[in-house]
Amino acid sequence: MRAVVIHAPRDLRIDSFPDPAPGAGEVRVKIEAGGICGSDLHYYHHGGFGTVRIKQPMALGHEIAGVIAAVGAGVTGLAEGTRVAVNPSLPCGKCSYCREGLRNQCLDMRFMGSAMRDPHVQGGFREFVTVDASQAVPIAPSLSPSEAAMAEPLSVCLHAAHQAGSLLGKRVLVTGCGPIGALSILVARFGGAAEIVVTDVADAPLAVARTLGASHAFNVGAEPSALDPWRAGKGTFDVLFEASGNQAALRSALDVMRPGGVIVQLGLGGEMTLPVNTLVTKELQLRGTFRFDREFELALRLMGEGLLDVKPLISAVLPFEQAVAAFELASDRSRSMKVHLTF
Repeated sequence: MRAVVIHAPRDLRIDSFPDPAPGAGEVRVKIEAGGICGSDLHYYHHGGFGTVRIKQPMALGHEIAGVIAAVGAGVTGLAEGTRVAVNPSLPCGKCSYCREGLRNQCLDMRFMGSAMRDPHVQGGFREFVTVDASQAVPIAPSLSPSEAAMAEPLSVCLHAAHQAGSLLGKRVLVTGCGPIGALSILVARFGGAAEIVVTDVADAPLAVARTLGASHAFNVGAEPSALDPWRAGKGTFDVLFEASGNQAALRSALDVMRPGGVIVQLGLGGEMTLPVNTLVTKELQLRGTFRFDREFELALRLMGEGLLDVKPLISAVLPFEQAVAAFELASDRSRSMKVHLTF
């Protein structure tokens, strides 16, 4: 079969790739759609991120959906022709964190399209993938393959909302309006937030934010004082979803958080220096959030029941043979939010 394989920065190729039959407990999925993630773009532009670097050719992609093409021995509940989204996470199920129910913190996690391990875990931008049957989750008839492929990033935002606690009636600030920030708007609105304010430094994603239900959307590059009305008293926002990974965004948001407010750090950037005195005196709660677990099934159910509509985020769909053009488009925030490949 063919796959979208990264060899080095900006060396993305359509390569021939092994196509194994499913073993016991596995299924073979014919991929129909896959979304390009920020981590895929880091591999494309820089060969990795942080200390993680490509050491051998690796198929990219972990936001994928398709149809089961073959079923291995012992698999129940799935059959050829079943439409599924593929959960890219495969925790070991045996380590101390898995046993505690913290499977997203697994000590031996295999995550598709990741160079963290050596050899790397190959990704899902291929014509077929063979995965553990537990990773293939049936989808509603109403969902398109591209919508189903949005389950992974939506799961990330649902997990972040779980970290934040109840959003009912809360004032929510979202800093950074890429796909994760945009999906956080949907989740906050679904969670009953009374007001959702979004900031970014580009106009195009903010236009999408408004269509998703943001109460206000500001370009803080052009309007540095846009959040001043929310500085009243000691600040007015109850919850911050920081999705930019930018120290300046987080630092400025602290001034508009009310005492006791919850900060959920979604964005991953470089190391940050924070004003600890502000965190202490305002009794702010800084919480991390990492990947997801059972939220994957929840994401598919919410989309399948029509409770969350992710279609406005899908800005372009290109055949996988045009992967380089798709990655270039996905890198241009003025033209795209989420770019998908079809197989």
